[in-house]
Amino acid sequence: MAWCAAAVARVVAAGPAAELRIPVAAAGFGRVSFKGSGRFRSLAFARLSTAVKKEAVQTEKAPAALGPYSQAIKANNLVFVSGVLGLNPETGKFVSENVEEQTEQVMKNMGEILKASGASYSSVVKTTIMLADLQDFKKVNEIYAKYFAAPAPARSTYQVAALPLNARIEIECIAAL
Repeated sequence: MAWCAAAVARVVAAGPAAELRIPVAAAGFGRVSFKGSGRFRSLAFARLSTAVKKEAVQTEKAPAALGPYSQAIKANNLVFVSGVLGLNPETGKFVSENVEEQTEQVMKNMGEILKASGASYSSVVKTTIMLADLQDFKKVNEIYAKYFAAPAPARSTYQVAALPLNARIEIECIAAL
């Protein structure tokens, strides 16, 4: 059984036996109803029954995971791609020390993982970019923009203290199936 925070709000009821229906079909759960009496309702948690279908995605056309994690996970109608580095999948080494070439390889590797999952760049809804140096932001944007048509996915970009194998860039994403 799964628990879902349906709402944490106070709702003004229209009468002593008012009912509030919250559609949560977008999350894949169906509908939740709350009934009761009194002028105010306090909603906290709704117990929902759902099974998450979880499947690992793996392709040899992208670098293998560097630790105990999957290249990506398909869960229900979403794909969660782990952080991708600019490694050559055949050698396991960086294509170069240059952020532009690493970014290009990151995007190619990500594309192969998305393809293996049944998704594509056009189905990506969110990316997170981690940079060793935020001064590379503009260079990365120029390459990144070639892969995502409008509307581009939502995105966060951070400068981080360090990346695996001293990479210059790492990108993770979420795609819809």
